[in-house]
Amino acid sequence: MSVGIVFKYFPNLSSRQQEQFAKMEALYQDWNLKINVVSRKDIDELYLRHVLHSLGIAKVMEFQGGASVLDVGTGGGFPGIPLAILFPETKFTLVDAIGKKIRVVNEVVNGLGLTNVRAFHCRVEDLKGNYDFIVSRAVAAMPTFVHWTRGKIKKKSVHALPNGILYLKGGDLSEELQDYKKARIYPLTEYFEEPFFETKKVVYLPA
Repeated sequence: MSVGIVFKYFPNLSSRQQEQFAKMEALYQDWNLKINVVSRKDIDELYLRHVLHSLGIAKVMEFQGGASVLDVGTGGGFPGIPLAILFPETKFTLVDAIGKKIRVVNEVVNGLGLTNVRAFHCRVEDLKGNYDFIVSRAVAAMPTFVHWTRGKIKKKSVHALPNGILYLKGGDLSEELQDYKKARIYPLTEYFEEPFFETKKVVYLPA
């Protein structure tokens, strides 16, 4: 599936943003041969399974210029890099505990000419600073994730939704979220029609 699927759902991209999204595939294919960060099956479906999936968060939240977003367990740069292309005025910090993944992130960021992304090889618990939002793609069950990121969310909100966590998850979440009465679930089928998104959701948890 080509980059056209991104343009289909995000028709108002600037020419620079279109160019950046279009360059992603070649960059990831090149780096994936050297350092395997995306499975073989997924690299052929990069725009559907990684880029568009990451951008599901943008259907729920439009980040403001000057806001700061932390991507925890970013792996090869998802959801952080697609979101950073979409919101060039927002500052993104990407962290992962695996050094080779952060190396790929840095190379892709440089290749795309992104100036609003910083990447760190560390555990989130060891990272200093506070953020408006924390994003991630299913790196742990919600209680574990909340524990890891405690104290990392700014108190003052400047967005439509109060500051908090935006988490990409699939499957049945009732047990995992039973202690989080304020959690809101946004099924991605409300925004994307492809069968891949049938069980996929964005979970929003206010701080």
